[in-house]
Amino acid sequence: MVKTLDLNAFSLADCRVAVVVAEYNPHITESLSKAAVETLISGGVPTERILIVKVPGAWELPQAAQPLAAARHLDGIVCLGAVIKGETTHDQHLNRAISLRLCEMSSQYNVPIAMGVLMCNDVEQALQRSGGVMGNKGEEAAAAVLQMMRNLKAIQAWNRSLDHVGSER
Repeated sequence: MVKTLDLNAFSLADCRVAVVVAEYNPHITESLSKAAVETLISGGVPTERILIVKVPGAWELPQAAQPLAAARHLDGIVCLGAVIKGETTHDQHLNRAISLRLCEMSSQYNVPIAMGVLMCNDVEQALQRSGGVMGNKGEEAAAAVLQMMRNLKAIQAWNRSLDHVGSER
């Protein structure tokens, strides 16, 4: 019989999460940050276990996330920012570098790191994705971290159950 991991069996009351938020484009990133924190709290992470780290811009998100992940005191990290296309291709280079580095860190340190970085053509698109008709990507990034923290807890419990079965052989 196929087994599906039960993610609801695990509390996040003992989890610590950092929200790393870029201060550039504050009218957008503050909305992302607020939604992320509200989502984490409603998902079961206690307020006192949420750390907010502010960085100058999206480029600095990996630089702040790296020592947080490396210390292994956190169960999840939500990175939030907004990169808006300008007259050059700088946005493409930023977006690629940020996304690759956060993905690498998540695997390297085995900690869920959500990339809630808006990559938009203009300010209006960013506003629509930070609380407008397109929702709030800060909320979505925090929800992804919550699900992945529960997934990791469920996988660890399942692995322990197999270790126990294996030791009886």
